[in-house]
Amino acid sequence: MKSLCFAIAPLALALTLPGAAMAHSDQPVIAASSTLLTLSVEGKSTRKPDLAVFSAGVTTQGTTASEAMSANAAAMTQVVATLKKAGIADRDIQTSQISLSPVYGQPVMGRDGQVIQEPRIIGYQATNQVTVRSRDVKGFGKVLDALVGSGANQINGPSFQLDDPAGAMDEARTRAMKAARARADLYAKAAGLRVVRIVSISESGGYSAQPVYARAAMADAAPEAVTPVEAGEVEAQVNLTIQFELAP
Repeated sequence: MKSLCFAIAPLALALTLPGAAMAHSDQPVIAASSTLLTLSVEGKSTRKPDLAVFSAGVTTQGTTASEAMSANAAAMTQVVATLKKAGIADRDIQTSQISLSPVYGQPVMGRDGQVIQEPRIIGYQATNQVTVRSRDVKGFGKVLDALVGSGANQINGPSFQLDDPAGAMDEARTRAMKAARARADLYAKAAGLRVVRIVSISESGGYSAQPVYARAAMADAAPEAVTPVEAGEVEAQVNLTIQFELAP
């Protein structure tokens, strides 16, 4: 029996004798005249995103903790109302952070440069943020501008996503399988063999978006200006490791 080996980039390829495949009892039975071919292939598909996920919030300060929290609550209530007015559903708004921390003044320094009084608490800072899913990707820039106009002073994101990535993932799987079978046929023919069957398949991967960040409009920006947002595409990627049985 001949041992066949190939090394071709970018695919990871390994040909092993059937004895190696029988090392574990749960492995399928391979004919003595067969050879195993293992291929690692990648399949991709792209879609236009239909979700823009971002965070928005308000940071306020007050001389007391109560004052900071009260001011923050009033401002955040306005921010949430603006989101709902912009068409964001209740289920797409979720509080992600609430924090309260002291604000310290500068230390008092002596003439010799030594600290004679440590920094003292001069106030408090409160922050409240929500994570938002905007389903109107084209109108996303207007939502950002409305938020800034209503008092939001923290905006981060967005992360463009697919509400249902199943279709894109299945397309990527199909492409990966076709690529694997075509490559297996090519290697089998070059080795004077034929593809008998697929012995095993394993999968890894998922969908991810290229990072595109929106910029919040400045407070003194022209009223008619709309924050530009480019959604780009969301990519679904699947990596398959497929083992084929080859025979004369």
